[in-house]
Amino acid sequence: MPSVTVILREGDAVPVEAEIGASIMETIRNAGIDEVVALCGGSCSCATCHVFVEAGAETLSTMAADEADMLECSMYRQPNSRLSCQLAVTAETDGLVFRIAPEE
Repeated sequence: MPSVTVILREGDAVPVEAEIGASIMETIRNAGIDEVVALCGGSCSCATCHVFVEAGAETLSTMAADEADMLECSMYRQPNSRLSCQLAVTAETDGLVFRIAPEE
């Protein structure tokens, strides 16, 4: 099972086991981390699961237009911004590190 590291808003790094096929958003929520609101439930229609990919971005799928549109509305968007609901866990994402974006 791949492992990812979630950096919380206060800076604590939490290693989390991730199930292949789940989204990073689901992985965060299943780990009991409540800093990702995910209002839309993973349908890419809000930006409340915004994260910054700190390491392992090359293992992720390319950002689709609808994800880019959602992130366009964020005042915290950075070049490494992604919506965690759009990031699928694969064997290649083992070691992925991401930081939860500030709450808007």
